[in-house]
Amino acid sequence: MFETLDKKATIQDYECLPEGAPYQLIGGELIMSPSPSFFHQRIQYRLATALTAFAERHKLGIIVGSPLDVFFTDEDIYQPDLIFIRADRARNLQKDKLRIVPDLVVEVLSPSNAYYDFTRKKEMYCARGVEEYWIIDPEQETVDVMIKHGEFYQTQRFLKQGASLESNMFPGFQMPLSELFAF
Repeated sequence: MFETLDKKATIQDYECLPEGAPYQLIGGELIMSPSPSFFHQRIQYRLATALTAFAERHKLGIIVGSPLDVFFTDEDIYQPDLIFIRADRARNLQKDKLRIVPDLVVEVLSPSNAYYDFTRKKEMYCARGVEEYWIIDPEQETVDVMIKHGEFYQTQRFLKQGASLESNMFPGFQMPLSELFAF
């Protein structure tokens, strides 16, 4: 495993990790992420199930959940909680590694990695062309739906309890936050 502190880790170092190792490569640093909470996983599963059913029914594209390595640079390999790739781009997918930029990335915040979701990862997603970025906060029970505008994300909708999750990427999709955050 990569242990030298004066050298950034790269894709080669990352690929030497055992399969399933709980790491992401963020800005050349191997960042360990402990297992998510039960509530985090329930939220991720509910959203993945609802979006997958909707996307497949309307032939919109593919939803995939973590753990899945998404390669952005030689020093940035992330494992977002959910990704979406539109149908017209899905034919460019390979069976082994995801080397295509997702159209949507969803991160469900965890105390151990929220900092990265709001900073380095958000910047990388935008710089590489991820069109929509959703940050789901289980503690506050909110969803921040951000749209790429030039070099930055702009909040399109900041949703709280009582609202429904909607997106231009999934025309007609609605999911009440009460369902998303139901325990």
